[in-house]
Amino acid sequence: MDFTFSAEQNALRDTVRKFCAAEIAPRARAADDSETFPRELFRHWGELGLIGVRYPEVDGGSGFDKVSDCIVREEMSRVSQAFASAWSAHSHLAIWPIWRAGTAEQKQRFFAPALAGERIAAFGLSEPDVGSNIRALKTRATKVAGGYRIQGSKLYITNAPIADFITLAARTRPETTPDAISLFLVELPDPAVRISRLDKEGIRASETGLIHIEDLFVPDACLLGGREGTYPIILECLSENRVGVAANCLGMARGAMEVALTYARERVVGDRTIGKYQAIAHKLADMAADIEAAHWLVYYGAWRVDQGTLDAATAAKVKLVASETALRVSEQAIRILGGAGIMREYPVGRFHRDALVYVIGEGTSEIQRNIIARDLKL
Repeated sequence: MDFTFSAEQNALRDTVRKFCAAEIAPRARAADDSETFPRELFRHWGELGLIGVRYPEVDGGSGFDKVSDCIVREEMSRVSQAFASAWSAHSHLAIWPIWRAGTAEQKQRFFAPALAGERIAAFGLSEPDVGSNIRALKTRATKVAGGYRIQGSKLYITNAPIADFITLAARTRPETTPDAISLFLVELPDPAVRISRLDKEGIRASETGLIHIEDLFVPDACLLGGREGTYPIILECLSENRVGVAANCLGMARGAMEVALTYARERVVGDRTIGKYQAIAHKLADMAADIEAAHWLVYYGAWRVDQGTLDAATAAKVKLVASETALRVSEQAIRILGGAGIMREYPVGRFHRDALVYVIGEGTSEIQRNIIARDLKL
């Protein structure tokens, strides 16, 4: 593995960093306070090619790789994880399955406008009573003439309140085998789909919803790939996205560290800046070491994706280490700022609240440890 970024990747980082400074940073606090997402950002992302960074040019994407995808995620999360979460749920979770398995008509109808930021997508997987066991999902799709009738609920669905369509997982057979779960493309709004907006402590500007589905008719043309049993596509999507989410966590940690470092260099107590005190210097040293370790693990995981060799245990290690690093670093940043750390004038409290989401979301730390332990063949 070459442990350097290419000229194109460095240029991409510069582009994203400038965009974040101009378009995201000025909006981050107000969006967090109001818990609303400025949906016009999707069109801006589409115009810059940032939604399509991971997809081949032949399919309308920007033709970069997973390493580049992680660069975008890291830079965006340095400024606002909520905005990065909305981007990620749309650009990867919701439309990656369409790119991988959709029919030509589905790609034209859903994937292409989503790639351009003209339509906003959500990924309907999590359910109220299922937790991390995807095979136990209860949403049912029953075959009828011309399509399917769907009943069920989805919980904690990012972008649901602002989505134009949902890539929805439902059980098409009663058994719990992988081929019993399928994906559907659901147009919104639809009177059979009720979406309730949820108030959150973390990633507040990323709009999240509870979805209740009652007797929803979905035509055959909206069964992903025109076939049942697309559960393996869900697993592929989630495994790769764990590496992506780890890059988000790396960005949060880096953002919190930068605020704490600036504060330690400027805040004077007694006759010197607080960074000169060993207690503070040691905290910053630990934060720097943690971030460096997470950085290399994240981009190693991304490289493994690009090589086609990513396995579930590696993805779990990447996500576990990066998410716990973000939580630890953001907490230490608050401690370094002291009283200022719990004031909204500074973003470290927001970084910490957002980091808490990612030791739970995209597979809890406990689930990641289960996956790693299974690989150890204990």
